[in-house]
Amino acid sequence: MKRNLSIFLMLALLLTFLSPLAAYAEGEGNIDHGGGGMGSGTSENYWNPGDEGVRVTVVRVRDRAVVTTPIDFTNKNPDNIQAHFGKVSKISYTKGFSLTPNPQAYTYVNPAKAIPRIISSGSGNANIEVIKSYFTDELVIRYIADVTGFNYDTLISGDYKILLEPVAYMTFQGVRIAVTATEAALYDEQLGGGLRSKMASLSHQNLPLAMFLETPDLGYPAWSGSTTSKASNADIKSSLGLGIVRFSEAEPPQVSSYDYTYRVNTEVITSVTVSGGQADPDNPVSVRFTIGGKTYTVNNVYYPDGDSQLVWVRWTTPSTPQTMTITVSVTGRGRASQGTITANIVDLSGNDPPNPVADDRNDSYSKPSVPSNPQVTSASWGVWRPWWQEYWVWHSTGEDSGYWCDHGWWEFDYDSYRADLSASMSIIPDAKAPTASGKTMKSGYGINQIVTANVSTNQSWAVTGAQTAVTYFPEFQYQNYWRLLDRTSSGYSAKFEFAKNRYSTYNRRTHFTPIWMPDGSYTPYTYLIDCWTPQGMLSMNLTDSVNISGSLWDDWHIAPVKP
Repeated sequence: MKRNLSIFLMLALLLTFLSPLAAYAEGEGNIDHGGGGMGSGTSENYWNPGDEGVRVTVVRVRDRAVVTTPIDFTNKNPDNIQAHFGKVSKISYTKGFSLTPNPQAYTYVNPAKAIPRIISSGSGNANIEVIKSYFTDELVIRYIADVTGFNYDTLISGDYKILLEPVAYMTFQGVRIAVTATEAALYDEQLGGGLRSKMASLSHQNLPLAMFLETPDLGYPAWSGSTTSKASNADIKSSLGLGIVRFSEAEPPQVSSYDYTYRVNTEVITSVTVSGGQADPDNPVSVRFTIGGKTYTVNNVYYPDGDSQLVWVRWTTPSTPQTMTITVSVTGRGRASQGTITANIVDLSGNDPPNPVADDRNDSYSKPSVPSNPQVTSASWGVWRPWWQEYWVWHSTGEDSGYWCDHGWWEFDYDSYRADLSASMSIIPDAKAPTASGKTMKSGYGINQIVTANVSTNQSWAVTGAQTAVTYFPEFQYQNYWRLLDRTSSGYSAKFEFAKNRYSTYNRRTHFTPIWMPDGSYTPYTYLIDCWTPQGMLSMNLTDSVNISGSLWDDWHIAPVKP
């Protein structure tokens, strides 16, 4: 379904585009590209040069949150698309969003100013400078703001960036499909390499290499690999098929030198990607992780030529905060994505709130917004499984004599795995609050909390249960003080509660609300973390509330003693 600008803005755009005046650049393009020639197609599997578009998404910088529904720009009218995966950005897939067919009709936008050629092919190459110029032009950015429904001045404030992803319209197995590079890689994994086997020149070369980053941004690295060869699914998902338009930073970006941040005494998973050549039972690869003086070896790592394999190790962090250097070495023809990994081990204990007292006041209190940390509730990965394809050939050694010889080769199946995290949080008044009713209580009394976390997976040895829950409170603006919850039940069905409060007369698992807390909703916030998978950590934001009505002083009164 097409969407147009208002007549006024459309006329303004057209007049500007037809004018000989110079265009003004508003943003800065972090975009580069590569590509090469295209192989010949078949009637069932082919792509026509120019059958393309660009997915446009506005992203908030500080937490990499997608703040607009992605929109596909194209010069074509692809009303014959029969299959697609909806409007999902690369960032959402990176955070664990599953590739899911969308039953609705494919939607797109024809911009007033035609987009330049995006995907190179044998009939001609895209011009990266023209692409940069287009997507950093002020009027194009105003157009993006309009069609996404996002305020233009807010967009260029430095707090947001525009994520670009090339889109290809191809015919695969006789079906017209629309995919970004990331979707093509995920789809190929679902098919066990079926897309790559038919459309590799497009799906694994020219489409992902149409855009990549010159410098790291939004958590994605700059691409330093080949710009003319077919890429692996892992490289496409991690580094290819994206460009970014950025604006003057509101403040300098924070740069972390750590690859992982772990908590003390926590079971974690550290992973790398191994690629290069083909690893099979005749040419196996082994990966060694050296962690804290111990060596963990993963043997029999296999993957087909041109692809890769995620390799991981499960270990327990030390009991004291420290910075650890993890070294990775590979035996065989493969190479690891990282040779050195830096892990920051932190301790979240020791920040319990101070003891509330009866004469506490906070006359300037204003109710804060509940925070939201990065949340990833599912992850998927896979393991290549080689199998031998027999191909017997007769070798004649003379009349009526000879022998059969197997000239077979290794084929690969891709076994997919996943993990899903679900959780709930419940806050209730403490049983020692004498006048509480249901979830209504007076300020100054305590609350109890229970967090339950459930993990489901089809590869349990590669996934940990949720191990850490940290609760923050509105009276501290959800900062400075927190309670590290006790894990009272472990495993894939974990349970967390407040630790016993040393200020509680009855040594109860409670948190005391401040006596000055105004009437209304009182909402603690919990960040549930440390559910580790080969694809990273799963996490959830959780909240629940009680209703404050009155204070504990209302339960006290002074009366004369009866004679």
